[in-house]
Amino acid sequence: METLALALGTLVLYLIAYHTYGRWLARKIFKLDPQAQVPSVALNDDRDYVPTCKTVVFGHHFTSIAGTGPIVGPAVAVIWGWVPALLWVLFGSILIGAVHDFGSLVVSLRNRGQTVGQIAGRVLSRRSRVLFLGVLFLALTIVLAIFGLVIASVFQMFPAAIFPCLVQIPLAIVVGVYLHRRGVNLLLPSLAVLGLMYLSVAYGDVGLLGSFNRTMAGLDTMVWVLLLLLYSYAASVLPVWVLLQPRDYINSLQLLSALALIVIGLTVAAFVGGAPVAVEGSAVESRPDLEIVAPSFNPSPQGAPFLFPFLFITIACGAISGFHCLVSSGTSSKQLKNETDAQMVGYGSMLTEGFLATLVILACVAGLGLGVSEFVDGTETGGTLTGTAAFDSRYGDWAAADGFAAKINAFVNGSANFLQAMGVGAGFAVALMGVLVASFAATTLDTACRLQRYVTQELASTLAGSFGGRTPLKPLLAPFTSIHGATILAVAVALVVAAVPQPGNPWQWENLGRGGLNLWPLFGATNQLLAGLAFLVIAFWLWRRQTPVWFIVLPMIFMLFLPGIALLIQVFGANGWLAGGNYLLAAIGIATLLLEIWILIEASLAWPKAKGQLEEALPPLPTPPATGARGVGC
Repeated sequence: METLALALGTLVLYLIAYHTYGRWLARKIFKLDPQAQVPSVALNDDRDYVPTCKTVVFGHHFTSIAGTGPIVGPAVAVIWGWVPALLWVLFGSILIGAVHDFGSLVVSLRNRGQTVGQIAGRVLSRRSRVLFLGVLFLALTIVLAIFGLVIASVFQMFPAAIFPCLVQIPLAIVVGVYLHRRGVNLLLPSLAVLGLMYLSVAYGDVGLLGSFNRTMAGLDTMVWVLLLLLYSYAASVLPVWVLLQPRDYINSLQLLSALALIVIGLTVAAFVGGAPVAVEGSAVESRPDLEIVAPSFNPSPQGAPFLFPFLFITIACGAISGFHCLVSSGTSSKQLKNETDAQMVGYGSMLTEGFLATLVILACVAGLGLGVSEFVDGTETGGTLTGTAAFDSRYGDWAAADGFAAKINAFVNGSANFLQAMGVGAGFAVALMGVLVASFAATTLDTACRLQRYVTQELASTLAGSFGGRTPLKPLLAPFTSIHGATILAVAVALVVAAVPQPGNPWQWENLGRGGLNLWPLFGATNQLLAGLAFLVIAFWLWRRQTPVWFIVLPMIFMLFLPGIALLIQVFGANGWLAGGNYLLAAIGIATLLLEIWILIEASLAWPKAKGQLEEALPPLPTPPATGARGVGC
């Protein structure tokens, strides 16, 4: 019952936080105004700026920020003990992560949907804009290079997830076009699409579809990465309502309903135990009890790095993620049709992600104990391990817990055990959890590509306009200020980074596509460093308006200090001088640190003079504003 109490207790705490702290931020700090003109209306272009129902924006925002971060991170962080992991997820998401996401969204709404990089140039200093955009470009390059590999790995591990994930694309286009043209109520289309997606999971691995899945799973990693980046290109340049927005929305229906199933399965397991398993040496089957089988606190796991700071940056997205400020200020702020929707989308989505991370922790520390297959020297024996033995088989040391496959398998097996406790077949349960992981990753990948397009356009425009527009680089930069030019550059850079073999491996086809692993150690640190810099922008924006900033200063300092220490260790510490020969990681890590230091110097010089001094106003809007474009209703 302890596991059930933790799940329900955290859910109640998140609901209380939303209606207390979240409401206080909305009313007293950000003073959301239902009558304010929002960017989606003022700049409606039917491509990026599209006024949209808050439930659709919530679906886009939640699935974009969640990704595999709140799954992969907590799934490995429990090796340090489930108590510190759960505490960081719970209080980090409420007091730091949700505040960061909410603040980034509101500041962007008040600045015509500009990204935090653009806003930094006005509230900090002009140089900060280029520096901040440089950090964003490096961070998004890491995301694009890694998440293509993550999705490819999930498909190779769980082939039954391939068809259900692919069929979401045409379904999304149909829903997007239908809603955009008709503006009808979402209820019936939502139910119909949700039913079709669950049918695709149930029957998407049968007969010819099963053969198709296995054939696709056999594709080389580099082929998958190329296909996924090409898809991301299309999702980035198409109007947001055609593919990106509806795909994220229908994904959110499936993902949120899957989380509900996990909670129901956990509840059943708490009262009656897990699915029956054979008792060794007997023909009798028993239902293992649901209990936490992991240590509450394990500060020194074998082979693991230090708990501080690595527990915090390993969990990353489950508690606080800098990538979220890009989604808030890059896409979501361009879609909200009412300023008051920002609390649900910004604050509420992060709390939902925190609850997802909580369920991941419980799946790994309690769900695994309901039974996992036994392996000896990498070969499945046919036996089943339960209880502490099941957890130890996956978390015996850092080498066993680290790596994409181990992390994802721990969550998929543990959560599938919850579903099996209420009678769901093992094949369907595993396929559904595989689809959940792959879908989260895919929605992050296509959103990241669109965000990288924005950042590339802004960076190219800024550099081309340097020195009064007389820079000799202007002709070279001009192509990258366009939609297609910026997206091509974003995809090309990610593809090159993904293709780089790991240190010691030759440039051969079978070694390509895994370049994301070269940068994986940087993901958590750069991600959270970006959050610290976003906090800096939010703090300056509030400070210039003489609005209290006490609630944001400590999280800001923590998120600037913690990942900085982690970056120094990763580049110069535990792996040896310059990351043990991983020069790509060392180069991006050092560049990120230098940009952070420069931005902090700019901020320290500007802070004493900023209080009560509003930044330079944006130029007047065109008159009249764009017309003829539609929105997406509820």
